[in-house]
Amino acid sequence: MVSLLTSLGLRAADTLNPSIPNYGPAFVGFHFIYAYGILSSRTLKQWYSIDHQASPREDLSKYGEAAVRDGKLTRKQLDMLKRNESAHANSVENFTLLVASILFASHAGVSSRKINAAGLSYTLARLVYGAVYILIDHPTWSQVRGLVWWWGNLSCLYLLWNAGRNLALS
Repeated sequence: MVSLLTSLGLRAADTLNPSIPNYGPAFVGFHFIYAYGILSSRTLKQWYSIDHQASPREDLSKYGEAAVRDGKLTRKQLDMLKRNESAHANSVENFTLLVASILFASHAGVSSRKINAAGLSYTLARLVYGAVYILIDHPTWSQVRGLVWWWGNLSCLYLLWNAGRNLALS
């Protein structure tokens, strides 16, 4: 069995078993669940009792201000729920870049080490991005969000660049 450090290229492969598995599909599966499930605002809206099954995408625009007026939510909680919806939307939008980069890299024969390292880098960036987006409301500190957004995207662009290079050589 190959260690995580070997799979990421941080340790030399075993000379008896040099093959390293491609964890790209696992990263894609995780990010589907993360973008469409974990970051979904439905759970928090249910927690605060402002979730309406009939039209959940309009919960905050239709019922948010009334919930603040009625004391169900504080302004800070409503703002956090709005940031949660934005983080969810951004993760859904960004998911296609990850899928494309993993597929192109795998098809082009980019090494599993590079795919695994970029997938882990993207994952760490997106986890930090989600936390910063939802939890930080200070204008200066929220700038970190842009930095980690680029970090995640650069991980994908690195894979696309490597895929293009491999395809140009073949």
